Amino acid sequence: QVQLVESGGGLVQAGGSLRLSCAASGSIFSPNVMGWYRQAPGKQRELVAAMTSGGNTNYADSVKGRFTISRDNAKRTVYLHLNSLKPEDTAIYYCNADPARTWLGRYWGQGTQVTVSS
Repeated sequence: QVQLVESGGGLVQAGGSLRLSCAASGSIFSPNVMGWYRQAPGKQRELVAAMTSGGNTNYADSVKGRFTISRDNAKRTVYLHLNSLKPEDTAIYYCNADPARTWLGRYWGQGTQVTVSS
């Protein structure tokens, strides 16, 4: 059984920073793509950033230059470094992963709240 466990969300002022972590578990699970989606109230879930095991990345235009995704393949962990946060970044952030090379994976974490105050 695959589990994705996120941590690191919270409340931060505009301009501040946070780091989100997501660890994958499951004895035979070898994720190819790991990434982050977010969903704000009343909006659709959207891709924030994702990374393949080989290091290729995919970022939403709205976060380019402010957010950085990284991962530790040995630990099956992906990180999202959120800098220069804006109130519009407020959302629930979900970890996403898949053993196939697809930006929208089949496995989801439970989500972690990020709230940016103005």
